[in-house]
Amino acid sequence: MTQSNAKIPVTIVTGFLGSGKTTLLRHILGNAEGRRIAVVVNEFGELGIDGDILRGCGIGCDDEGNEREGALYELANGCVCCTVQEEFLPVMLQLAERRDQIDAVLIETSGLALPKPLVQAFQWPDIANIFTVDSVVTVVDGPAAASGQFAANPAQVDVQRRADPNLDHESPLHELFEDQLSAADLVVLNKTDLMDAAARAQVEALVREELPPEVKIVGATEGKLPLALLLGQGRAAESTIHLRESHHDHEEDHDHDEFDSLVIELPPVDRDGLIAVLAALVEQHTIYRVKGFVAVPNKPMRLLVQGVGRRFDHHFDRRWRDGEAQRTRLVFIGEDLDEGALRKALEGVAAVPA
Repeated sequence: MTQSNAKIPVTIVTGFLGSGKTTLLRHILGNAEGRRIAVVVNEFGELGIDGDILRGCGIGCDDEGNEREGALYELANGCVCCTVQEEFLPVMLQLAERRDQIDAVLIETSGLALPKPLVQAFQWPDIANIFTVDSVVTVVDGPAAASGQFAANPAQVDVQRRADPNLDHESPLHELFEDQLSAADLVVLNKTDLMDAAARAQVEALVREELPPEVKIVGATEGKLPLALLLGQGRAAESTIHLRESHHDHEEDHDHDEFDSLVIELPPVDRDGLIAVLAALVEQHTIYRVKGFVAVPNKPMRLLVQGVGRRFDHHFDRRWRDGEAQRTRLVFIGEDLDEGALRKALEGVAAVPA
């Protein structure tokens, strides 16, 4: 139980798009063992997909499945570090008012967020005596890193990207990847079940180049790790974050204009046809991430679809609720996205018989 005179520990979970941050949060909350944990979920895009995923697991709901007010906080804008003065502080002050009811706070950042400014925000006088950053946990998509998408050597990344006509050659993603590692107190190398020993060793060597010796790298499948490892590290990261160098330290401001986010809604669609079209679109456009919910004709369950690069995962996560509109809603994150072309391609799989 949190004592009224003790700071509330905050664990910041960061990592690139599709690395498995939400899955890690699910694991923590599903194994809380009585810990009273508040969750702050940050979104990129117009649709709160990740928040819906969490609610779909019963997180933030009472025993009857009804959402509890204030149990799950979603920030409306895309990047916490860009919007903290507008939204982050009010949310933390609301949590501070309930400090006797909270043992810990989990913050999931957007996959496009820089963690360092968020950690620094915990130095603000209004919350500095109430919260402390217990640790920054950076989740790495092992197979994606093994493929060379986010290598630590920018020159090698540039060579690889120029050889691939589907990628934007000026994208700063490798710098973002390095900045997320530079702020880490613990690195979770996720999806190790999809890697062989050589690939895992390669990624660990790549990640290790960006980390101080004391920061550990731990492997995981679906984010399943002991909570004693993830929580209670006691790093007080806000007091040492200024010692962590990042690519954006000397910039007065930053933006994510190079990233586009759009939402496409459709009627029920053919599942296999949708996955085939999405795979084709990824080859034709610079799409980094696809996520959303799909209505499949004659199916009472909602299909959850998540795609990173050329890899797509999908499964039925829950039944459609009474009165809930059974529609397909997909979020695309990428660069220079042509909404008209994407919508036209997807409408082809929407015209299926009921």
